[in-house]
Amino acid sequence: MPLKAIEQAVTAIQEADAIIILAGAGIGVDSGLPDFRGKEGFWKAYPMLKNHRMAFSDIANPEAFLKRPTLAWGFYGHRLNLYRNTVPHQGFAILKAIADSKPDGYFVYTSNVDGQFQKAGFDADRIVECHGSIHYLQHLEPDPWEEPIFAGNYQVEVDMETLRTSNKSLPTASNGDLLRPNIMMFNDWHWLDSRTSVQQERYKNWLESIKGKKVVIIEIGAGDAIATIRYQAQVLRRNHAQTLIQINPNPANYADIVIAEGALTALTTIGKALK
Repeated sequence: MPLKAIEQAVTAIQEADAIIILAGAGIGVDSGLPDFRGKEGFWKAYPMLKNHRMAFSDIANPEAFLKRPTLAWGFYGHRLNLYRNTVPHQGFAILKAIADSKPDGYFVYTSNVDGQFQKAGFDADRIVECHGSIHYLQHLEPDPWEEPIFAGNYQVEVDMETLRTSNKSLPTASNGDLLRPNIMMFNDWHWLDSRTSVQQERYKNWLESIKGKKVVIIEIGAGDAIATIRYQAQVLRRNHAQTLIQINPNPANYADIVIAEGALTALTTIGKALK
């Protein structure tokens, strides 16, 4: 464990007025969630898709719901059930305690669609899910005024040998139309972004309210494959924050403080040092 980096991170966090938490898929690994690191990582998590020679971009694609709906919903149904049953690791609680202690509050900006921050008790009004959420559904080609549909009343049964659901288990609207997750996918021209747009507006207003404050970014588990979070970190560092802390076993080179560890290990150490 890089003790100097931990000491620097603890000092920065103690002095901060506000915290921005940026999170990619790596934050969930310690809870047992896959991060799909590269093609082989995706196939390791879903070997039945390797047999089809399907990449993540092939199944995480609106076209999959038109061409192979039982397989598309087999994949997303498994993920929905997995995320519903997963308990966030203790690092989330440590992060929440840090965030709650700040006089000017916090915001979470995540590319994850799993709802783990809400499950860990973070204020839903202080979270941006920039790629949407699997816990909401939408029509394949929604009207612009439609709102995402809460998925809580839908149960998707998945045969894990084939990674398929049955036709009768496919989520459908009251008129019988097939639904899909309210997630931004590859080659997606019909993602219904109204829910995320509301989150983004709250986030923008909060960033305006903390101008001139001491702001620390804690970036956790972000990768280069889909670099949304790493890009956000660098923009925020230039425009809003004094310090960027990066927690990642495979770090980049743009942060002020780098802790080259997994989320749970790093956050546990930081939490003990803060006490």
